[in-house]
Amino acid sequence: MAAKELEIIREIAQAASMGFDGALDEEGNPIKIGLKREEGHPVNDSRHMDGFKISFRGPILCIKYQTECKLKDVHQKGFESGIASTFRDISKFIKSQYKKNTGKNLTLTEIDEPKTRVQRISSVRTQLNSYLDYKIGGMKETEKSYRDVDEPSEGRTVDDAIEKWLQLGKKAPKAENYTVKEPPRPGLGET
Repeated sequence: MAAKELEIIREIAQAASMGFDGALDEEGNPIKIGLKREEGHPVNDSRHMDGFKISFRGPILCIKYQTECKLKDVHQKGFESGIASTFRDISKFIKSQYKKNTGKNLTLTEIDEPKTRVQRISSVRTQLNSYLDYKIGGMKETEKSYRDVDEPSEGRTVDDAIEKWLQLGKKAPKAENYTVKEPPRPGLGET
């Protein structure tokens, strides 16, 4: 990995680190990301439990989002589009923090759509875990090496390795110093 690409990853991690609940900007105002926990009064209203974290896989940034919501909200029309909108808000926040820290633009391209898992906590509440992968711009060298690992050459797939292993069993020589002895059988009255 080139030093430039390592610096990009470090700066993305630094930008995302400002997404914790209660983070303040330079003027002392709360940082707005677009999460549900930012809605309403922090003391008087019931707070939503949600947040995000990031991880990296080569030139891929994986944003993971977690929240608690009501079961009736899960069944509403447009629930999936609301999750996609939250991911757009999070990526926009990371890009803006990155630009503020480095003065450079960050390119994040969605690879697919959000993968979401909803688990029931009670008959009213659910927990939602979702993630979305983004391709990081400017990671040419890492992308090339990641592609080489991701697309194995001929003879390097799992199926090829299993086939080779099975072929070895057919060609293996029999051991000459090994004989099979039958175990003694108990006679009458023996146990």
